[in-house]
Amino acid sequence: MILKRYGTSYQSVEPNFESKALNEIGFRRDRALAVPVAEFEDGYDRVASHELTAEAQGDVQDHTEQLLLDRLLAQLVALHGALGDGELLVVENGDGSDWPKTKQSISNVVVEGENRLHFSYAMAPALRVGVYRRRS
Repeated sequence: MILKRYGTSYQSVEPNFESKALNEIGFRRDRALAVPVAEFEDGYDRVASHELTAEAQGDVQDHTEQLLLDRLLAQLVALHGALGDGELLVVENGDGSDWPKTKQSISNVVVEGENRLHFSYAMAPALRVGVYRRRS
């Protein structure tokens, strides 16, 4: 399960990585679990931390950005799949100044004598995800 802090509680979320969205790297609350912050801090220990990043390059703007998001999602899914019993993931970036955003750069390349655009995408800052384990 993946949690993200919203105000006074941690709530379960699902990734919503969409290149056409204003906030491409997003999470949608699924309402499966909500834990007050104090209860979460008393009941779970942070056992690992991961910083996820991705990059992509291509000839089509939207496809290239979605490729970056798909690569990021694959990393998140792999972390989720490796969780042990009593463990969960917590998105640690705060909304606002340290939320990950995609960054685009465009260059001109010559392909078979024609000028073409080439898109490069990266993200900054990294998506920080903590692994938390329920205290025994």
